[in-house]
Amino acid sequence: MTTAKTLTPRVVTVHRRTEREQIVRERGTWGQAKFQAGRAPAAMAALASVSMRHDATEQALQTVSAAIPGGWRRGSVEREDLDRFLFEPEDLVVVVGQDGLVANVAKYLDGQPVIGVDPNPGSGMGVLTRHRPGDCARLLEAAARGRAQAQQRTMVEASVDGGTSGLGLTALNEIYLGSPTHQSARYMLTLPDGRTETQSSSGLLAGTGTGATGWLLSVARERRSTLSLPGPTDRSLGWFVREAWPSPTSGADLTEGLVDERQCLTVLVRSEALVLFGDGMEADRIALAWGQTVEITPSRRTLTLVV
Repeated sequence: MTTAKTLTPRVVTVHRRTEREQIVRERGTWGQAKFQAGRAPAAMAALASVSMRHDATEQALQTVSAAIPGGWRRGSVEREDLDRFLFEPEDLVVVVGQDGLVANVAKYLDGQPVIGVDPNPGSGMGVLTRHRPGDCARLLEAAARGRAQAQQRTMVEASVDGGTSGLGLTALNEIYLGSPTHQSARYMLTLPDGRTETQSSSGLLAGTGTGATGWLLSVARERRSTLSLPGPTDRSLGWFVREAWPSPTSGADLTEGLVDERQCLTVLVRSEALVLFGDGMEADRIALAWGQTVEITPSRRTLTLVV
């Protein structure tokens, strides 16, 4: 009788190029960057801060690497290469950086546990990267044994033309649909209860409870909305239409609401060129043409966030 071989765990570390690395790429050397900054106190202080954050990130990556048991497999990927990296179902993912980096990687995963590590504690919100580098050894061991405490964070999904076009995307925070420029986006909006309205606006946002701590919250506060936004694990979405313009051919009454599980927010494109993207990643946008339909729902996929 042959017994299937069990693979040793693989830990994939996700990070992004630091500000210092980007500056060196643009200026040639760090010394050249300092020379160009001259002796202006503000510029020198800014470079010193950049250098400190770089050192903290490098130290965090070294600490995470040292926490991976010797017999385990390893992988590493930068943010700009995520779309070319193949995650395995059994991977344990360690994200070293700010909250936004967890959102960037979430859409490439399907249930793999994610440990968010903040290399500069206190410099960001720490909603998704809530762990210190020194916590990694304990958390990796718990995740490998299936004993890590985790949240299943809801994601948002957009499907173009009912999936027949093969176009669609998933995001952790929010999805934006609108014009790629400052022009108005024209479309017909259909709510889960069947109400419809033709609109001309600055675009539509639909997001999760995780996104309710960012862009969605900003819009809600600006308009003093009384809408109760979902929590991070709630199977519902909040949505807002930005700056809807009332006119003889467009309305401005259906501008916010909730989409529950198994419900759908439908947008029929009435502009020649709109775009759809998630979590602020405009480079990964989908171009939409007149007559295409976008359906926005809570995704079946969730982010498994180790807490």
